[in-house]
Amino acid sequence: MAKLNQIIAVEKGVKNKSFQDVTAAHHKVQKPALLAGISRTYQPKDEEGEQLPPESTRVQVKAEDVLRETAASLTRLFDVTATKDWANCTARADVTVDGRTVVADVPVGHLLFLEKQLTDLHTFVKKLPVLDAAESWSLDPSTDWWKTDAVRTIRTKKVPRNHVKAEATEKHPAQVEVYYEDVPIGYWTTVKFSGALPARRVNELLERVEKLQQAVKFAREEANASEVTDRRVGEAVFGYLFA
Repeated sequence: MAKLNQIIAVEKGVKNKSFQDVTAAHHKVQKPALLAGISRTYQPKDEEGEQLPPESTRVQVKAEDVLRETAASLTRLFDVTATKDWANCTARADVTVDGRTVVADVPVGHLLFLEKQLTDLHTFVKKLPVLDAAESWSLDPSTDWWKTDAVRTIRTKKVPRNHVKAEATEKHPAQVEVYYEDVPIGYWTTVKFSGALPARRVNELLERVEKLQQAVKFAREEANASEVTDRRVGEAVFGYLFA
């Protein structure tokens, strides 16, 4: 008895061959010259007239034959596809991670869906915002945000000062240079907050996604290894269509 994965493996080849066969059949019946034949003989008006050989052209394509060949080719495609589709209704497997069954008895079609979704989720989790590693963070229970320790910094103000380069004399005024001095006037106390995630948390989530991805792939392989029952629908379909 065949396995589902064997049917899936041959399905593409059967599809391609059927497509080629049907395309060729379509081209055949679209050429009137291939379906036409003729036979004619010549008889002169009298015995002294010119004698000409008979002419004939055989029919090269018979539409009924084309229908029969097309039905035979498509019957194989219909049967293979039906066998796969019926098997997909019954092929199932458990998704298990580290000995724990996450989802039980999953149909193979849904396993394919899970694979695609987990690929998208892996991209999403990988791009989650991460807390700045240059800071020391702790969880603030009052806000449920991450926060840094308070850092106190001085606020200064530039105050002009005079520097006398030369004292005044009877003939010259004093030479004074103005400069600015930073004078402390207060203090800033800063606490940074963030809604990002610790790198450890992101790595844990990525590991979970990747484990589940592997589990789903294993489950799909197990489901695809299920035995299938050959289905014969093509003969019934074309027995009705081309009868």
